[in-house]
Parts: sequence; structure tokens; C-alpha cells
Amino acid sequence: MRLRAATTLLVSVCAYGFTAHSQAVADDSPYPSASAEAPVEIDANDSDLKLPEGATLAPPKVLDIKSVVEDLGGEERREDTNTNIMFALQAEVLFGKDSAKLSSDANSRINAIAAEIKKQDAKKVRVFGFTDNLGSSAHGDVLSKERAEAVHNVLDKALTGSGITFEIRGYGEQYPIADNSSEEGRKKNRRVEISFQRTEGSQD
Repeated sequence: MRLRAATTLLVSVCAYGFTAHSQAVADDSPYPSASAEAPVEIDANDSDLKLPEGATLAPPKVLDIKSVVEDLGGEERREDTNTNIMFALQAEVLFGKDSAKLSSDANSRINAIAAEIKKQDAKKVRVFGFTDNLGSSAHGDVLSKERAEAVHNVLDKALTGSGITFEIRGYGEQYPIADNSSEEGRKKNRRVEISFQRTEGSQD
């Protein structure tokens, strides 16, 4: 698998918190709500931005680093974070129009991802299917699940005996990554994502 263009997005956030009265809410969903509120703008010169008496800053912490690599045609996208690897393949690369039957080129691409899964010694793999918003929502739900299952079947065969468990879902038109008002955007939304945890300490 050869990716011809690379874009790296580094999200290194130093998080500070008060040692008193601090509260954090964790959301481990891979697809948080798209209706999340925008962050509040903060004036760094505001005189009210000061520590309460007796409070101290927590040590700085790097929350995450994300690297994104995408080929020139957008056919394949790889996202790496400190803990996970995700591949997104456009549906046109894997399937015919409105079909869940794998194309002749699909197996080699999927098997290359299987090799990466082996390299990372992953124990759980998620295979999620997505569509654009054309057609009925119910049809998109079914088609996206069938496509995810087709990709899973190839991965399962390539990874036989590895003890990996799979999570397979069809999300239909939910969680678009581009604007569905254009064909270019819809093409990006029609995809299958394969994600898994990376080996601790590995950033290859």
C-alpha cells in the first residue's frame, strides 16, 4: 500500500487543572455527537483568570498526537494517534455502485491492512461502514453494514488463528466526514473504516 501525499496534524495540548474542585468527563465513543457545542473563547488578559488562593497547577500533559496520511485521490486515509490506528477506504475502491460485493482490487488493500494489524498485535478490530445521504436512511444502514461485513470476512481470513475479536457496525449516513451537498463530499463519506489499538510505545 503506497500513500502518495502526507499531511500531519499534531495536536499537542498541554492540559492544566486545579488540584481542587476539578472534574473531568470522559467520552470513549469513536463518534461523539456532531452537535457538540463550540469551545468558549477565553480572553488571556482577563484579570479574573487567576488561581484561587491555595490552588496549584497540575503537571502539563500531552493529550494526544494525531498523524493523518491521505493519498492524492483521497481513496485511502490513515490516522495514527498515541493509542490507535485507523484506515478509511473509499467505497468506490472496494465495491461497485450500490453494492457490497468486493472489487478485484479490494483484497490486496484489505490484506495490507491485515498485515499492519498483525504487526501491531491488535486484539480487537473495529470495522465500520458508512454511506452518503442519498437514498433512504434505512437502505444506507443496511448497505453500510453489508460492506463492513464483507471487509471483515477478508480480514478474518487473513488473521485466522490470531485470536482477534471484531466489532462490525453499519452507521449509514451518520457521522459524515465531508459535505454531502457535493459529489466530492459524498464520495468521501462512502467509506469503510478499520481501526485498532497500536502496540504500546510504537509510532511506526
